[in-house]
Amino acid sequence: MSTTDNPAGGGWDKIQTGIKDTERLIGQKKYNMAMIKARQTLECMVKALCEQSGIMQGNLIDMIDALYEDGVISRTTSEHYHKIRTIGNKAIHEDDNNSYNASQAHHLLAQEVYTFINDYSGRRKKAAPPQRRPVPDGNVRRGGRPSASSNASRRRRGAPQRRGLDPGSIIKPLLLIAIIIALIFIIKMIRPAEEKAPETSSEPVTEAPAETPAMSIPPIEIPTTEAAAAPAVRYKTTDALNVRSAPSTDAATKIGLLTLGTEVEFVSDYDDTWCVIKYNGQDAYVSKEFLTPVQ
Repeated sequence: MSTTDNPAGGGWDKIQTGIKDTERLIGQKKYNMAMIKARQTLECMVKALCEQSGIMQGNLIDMIDALYEDGVISRTTSEHYHKIRTIGNKAIHEDDNNSYNASQAHHLLAQEVYTFINDYSGRRKKAAPPQRRPVPDGNVRRGGRPSASSNASRRRRGAPQRRGLDPGSIIKPLLLIAIIIALIFIIKMIRPAEEKAPETSSEPVTEAPAETPAMSIPPIEIPTTEAAAAPAVRYKTTDALNVRSAPSTDAATKIGLLTLGTEVEFVSDYDDTWCVIKYNGQDAYVSKEFLTPVQ
């Protein structure tokens, strides 16, 4: 669909990019950022509808209510818009990182983008029917009856013309199928799989010694289902410290807060300012300035 076929104009590219980024962030388990991206994409779509309908822009709540009161969107669409907005606000102000909320925001956004394309996008004006030309005098017989050549000409003009294949009739079903496939994939990925309880071995497990001598000794194989993890380097915080999903001080990257004296599992240095730690089972970033090794 070209930008001339929808009211968003250049904003349509932002809407397409927004829903793809939302799906990508969910796949990366960055649920907080996915919910924020869904709200940003919704705001772009709402502004496009307001511009098309001549509605004065205000905050997101007022714009959605104005679209519904003016009959531009349905009640169901209005409820979906407010739900996406609420989930996004909770992610921004409360650092919500719930996978279910992120999946729900993406599902509603994908549904409303499809409705936006088919029901709320600007429609082209229908071309006026061609006017019939008067029959020339030379084709009219005496007595007011048209000649044989005039009748043949009318039959040719009256014959239905074959129209070319409309690209829109192909793109819309394909887009719907693609959205459905994407939703099925996301639901299967997020839905917790039923895991069977691991079978425990009846053989005794040999514990690794707390300290190993300086000389090189072959590692002792432990008969367990998973290899023993190497001891992690641990640090503790020297002040209250923000935990972030990326090495940036942007508000959207904050995923947690460590209090003074909290021990953390150090993974690696990222650069001279940031380092990587383990936080809730995943890699996260903190400022190296506020960490000190545990004695």
